[in-house]
Amino acid sequence: MPRPLWNGSISFGLVNVPVKLFKAQAPKDVRFHQLHQKDGVRIQQKRICPVEGTEVPYEEIVKGYEVSPDRYVIIEPDELGALDPKATHTIDIHDFVNLDDIDPLYFDNGYYVVPDTRAEKPYALLVAAMEQTRKVAIARFVMRTKEYLCAVRPKDGALVLATMLYADEIVPASELNIPTAGEDVSDREIKMATQLVESLSGAFEPEKYHDEYREKVMAMIEAKAEGNEVVSLPASQEPAPVVDLMAALEASLAAAKGKAAKGTSTVDADSETDVPKSAHG
Repeated sequence: MPRPLWNGSISFGLVNVPVKLFKAQAPKDVRFHQLHQKDGVRIQQKRICPVEGTEVPYEEIVKGYEVSPDRYVIIEPDELGALDPKATHTIDIHDFVNLDDIDPLYFDNGYYVVPDTRAEKPYALLVAAMEQTRKVAIARFVMRTKEYLCAVRPKDGALVLATMLYADEIVPASELNIPTAGEDVSDREIKMATQLVESLSGAFEPEKYHDEYREKVMAMIEAKAEGNEVVSLPASQEPAPVVDLMAALEASLAAAKGKAAKGTSTVDADSETDVPKSAHG
């Protein structure tokens, strides 16, 4: 069993439930090291002072915050230490909210919240109460000298915790000048787009989706490790540019209906789902 990353308790009201946190996510990025091409030796990174041209010992390195180009404020370790949040070892719940009220942009890393020994009953009580009320707990806790905002919610009879970003860490969409739908979108186009969305709707099945690029890279690495010849993968075909929005919607809807009908690819010539020839250019 993996080791917990944090030990403490969930606190709501006068109730404290001893718990442990375990990672709920394991990203599988392919990571490469830098090697010297001539001899295959891994490259070492050195801290070089550009003024003196010499390597700087670790004990001579300090932290600095850039306040303007090439101007830094130096911060000593004890100065930062004095500002560290007090480690209370509790997940302090402040509010209970509806999950739908939280934009997914706020979620960061996920953890499983596991009850400690002899805390199974209060833990189960909290799970049951949150399931019946369909609420999510907004809380704060300290881990590794950093205070986190987090959301705790029930999932499959257990609790999961997601660390969250603060409001000032979310980029407002208004800063990006994103165009909004105006009068140039017709009712017929909206109807066709809605039909297309509905025809492609279904239950979320995460196991259906794979990181195809990572799988191809790992297959290539394994082949090279075994001494096999590596064959270049064919380039993926670029999608044709959309010239006519309505034609593209009609073609997409017809294809979706045909797939649902298991091979049916023709439609009524008088219906709104006709596939115009221009959609196949």
